[in-house]
Amino acid sequence: MKKLLKRLVIDSASKFLYIALYNDLECLGKYYAEGNNDHSVKLMSEIERIFVSNNIKVKDLDEIIIGIGPGSYTGLRIGVVVAKMFAWNNKIPVRTVSSLAMFASSSSFNGLILSEIDARRGNSFLGLYRKTGKTLVLEDEEKLSNLENYKESIKESFEVVSKGEPNIEVLLNSDILTQVKDIHGLNPNYLRITEAERNLS
Repeated sequence: MKKLLKRLVIDSASKFLYIALYNDLECLGKYYAEGNNDHSVKLMSEIERIFVSNNIKVKDLDEIIIGIGPGSYTGLRIGVVVAKMFAWNNKIPVRTVSSLAMFASSSSFNGLILSEIDARRGNSFLGLYRKTGKTLVLEDEEKLSNLENYKESIKESFEVVSKGEPNIEVLLNSDILTQVKDIHGLNPNYLRITEAERNLS
């Protein structure tokens, strides 16, 4: 009999914080809400709440799936740090996924999906995906660009998605998860230099 995998899924790259505990495809508990610069406070408290209500501990996890951005520097870093801490201390396998792909997976639209995370100053982090049934494929490399300009370059109908709870089944069915071989080498995808780095240049 196939073992059901307990998975913790985290994404903190955007203004929305997503945490979910799965037993294979069954969601045992979740938290999804727009934050108020409080991801660092909510992340650990909500993980603890979900674990307590299901009577499990971190060591019981079979896998962690972490959204690695692109997104806001602070929020994104917090989720990745927690995933690294859990994985290192408990020898839990980790797989990464684009936070833009997580948004795209939430859509019920079949066809092109433009996933967008606001990057301020008129720009957005953008990922163009094609969804067919329960699979998702990246159509164009993710980028930091002006949303309206990029929309004009798309030659077929599409849907824009800038929020939504990830669909774990779509993510698992698609070839968009990457196994982390060295947990110490797990880093967020910022897609741009930080403001501090810009100020130094």
